[in-house]
Amino acid sequence: MLNNDAIVALATPSGAGAIAIIRISGQEAITIGNSVFKSIKNKKLLNQKTHTLHLGHIVDGAKTLDEVLVSIFKGPNSYTGENTIEISCHGSTYIQQQIIQLLLRKGCRMADAGEFTLRAFLNGKLDLSQAEAVADLISSDNEASHQIAMQQMRGGFSNEIAKLREELLNFASLIELELDFAEEDVEFADRTQFHELLNRIEFVLKRLIDSFAVGNVIKNGIPVAIVGEPNVGKSTLLNALLNEERAIVSEIAGTTRDTIEDELVIGGIGFRFIDTAGIRETIDIVESIGIKKTFEKIEQAQVALYLFDSLKFKVQSSEYIIEIEKIKNQFPLKPLVVVINKLDLLSDLEISTIQKELETLNIKLIFLSAKEKIGVDELKNQLLSFVNTGALRNNETIVTNTRHYDSLLKALDEITKVKYGLETNLSSDLMAIDIKEALYHFGMITGQVTNDELLGNIFANFCIGK
Repeated sequence: MLNNDAIVALATPSGAGAIAIIRISGQEAITIGNSVFKSIKNKKLLNQKTHTLHLGHIVDGAKTLDEVLVSIFKGPNSYTGENTIEISCHGSTYIQQQIIQLLLRKGCRMADAGEFTLRAFLNGKLDLSQAEAVADLISSDNEASHQIAMQQMRGGFSNEIAKLREELLNFASLIELELDFAEEDVEFADRTQFHELLNRIEFVLKRLIDSFAVGNVIKNGIPVAIVGEPNVGKSTLLNALLNEERAIVSEIAGTTRDTIEDELVIGGIGFRFIDTAGIRETIDIVESIGIKKTFEKIEQAQVALYLFDSLKFKVQSSEYIIEIEKIKNQFPLKPLVVVINKLDLLSDLEISTIQKELETLNIKLIFLSAKEKIGVDELKNQLLSFVNTGALRNNETIVTNTRHYDSLLKALDEITKVKYGLETNLSSDLMAIDIKEALYHFGMITGQVTNDELLGNIFANFCIGK
C-alpha cells in the first residue's frame, strides 16, 4: 500500500480565512516545492536544513501567486516519515486553488482522505490505534473526549496492549518449543507463571472492555431525554439548560410535535438534550407520532428527566407516582431523575410533603424553576454524577473505538479458552492455537496484523489533508 509519490492537500478548513496551509508529502515533495518557490534571499529549498522556515513567493512562471512561508521537514523526521513541506499562504480560496493546481501540474496528486496519517502508520511513525486517535482528536468537542484522544495518541492504550502481547508471545514461544520436543515430554513454560499471566491479561482486558461503556458516551455525547406531560416546562427547561431560546415555548398544549436536540458541555463532558413531545392521551395523529417518538428517545437515552408541574403534582401525586413506577419498570436500567418544575410556586411544607411521597421510589429528585433558572445548576451536577469520570481523572486508559472494543472481546474469549486448557491439562498444540488467536486480536488493535481492506475502512473516515 505504501506509495512514495508526492501528495498534496489543504491542511486547514476549506473556505476563506486569514491564512491557509497546503501540505505536500513524498520523496519529491521538497523538489516540487523548490520548483515553485522563490525565496526573498535566493535560497534553494533543496539546500536547506530540516525543520526550518523560509519566506518567499509562490511563482507560476513569471506570475507571482502569493507571498508565503514554507516549512521544511525532511524524512524520516516528519509527521509522515517522508519529505514534507507546508506552504502557509493567505487564506483566499482563489489563492489556495491556484497554488494547489500549480502543484498538481508539477507532479503532485491530490491526497486521499487520511493519507498523510496512513503514510505515518505505514512508515512506523504511529501504530494503528494512535493513528485512529488522530481522527478522534480532530473531532473532539469537549475536554473529556480531547483528553481521551490525547492519551491514546501518546500511546497509552497501545503500550498497554503491546506489553501484554509481548509477555503472551514469550510464553507462546515456549509452548511452541515444547511441541518440538513432544517425544521427550518436557515443559519449558512454567505453568504457574503462565496462569498468573493469563489472570493478569484477563483482568486488564475486562477493565478495558468495561471502560468502553463510559468512553463511548463521552466520545459521542450522553443523550438525555426530557419527558413529561404537555405544558410542564420541558422546552423551557431545555432553553434554561442551553441558556438560549432553542425550543418554542407556548401555553398551548402539544406545541412540541417532534423531538428537538441540542448539545451542552457540563464539566468537560458532552450531553445531548432531547426535548420530546408531551406524554398524554390524544386523537391528534401528528401529536401521537411525536409521543411514540418520545418513548423511542427514552429507549435510546442514557438518562431520562421526568418533568412535572409542581401545582399539578400537589393534587395528582398518587397518579403521577404510578406513572413514575411505570417508566421505572419499563426502563429498569436507565437512570431516572424526577424533576418538579415551578419550585417558586411551592411552600417549604409542600416541598417536604412531595419528598416524603417519593422517597420510597428510590429515585433522584430535584426541585427547580426552569423559567427563573433556579436549581438548574443542581440538575447539571446531578447529570454529571451519572458519568463515571474517575478513570478519566486518574488518566487511565478508556476505550472509545468500536473496532478496539470488538478486538478486546475476541481476545478475552481466546484468553478464557487458554485458561480453561491450562486448568484441564489440555495438550500444548491445542493451547497454542488459542494463544495465536489471542495474539492475532491484540495485533489487530495496534496494526501489527492488518490488511488493505481494514486500513481503507479506517482512513476513509479521516478528513482530506490529515
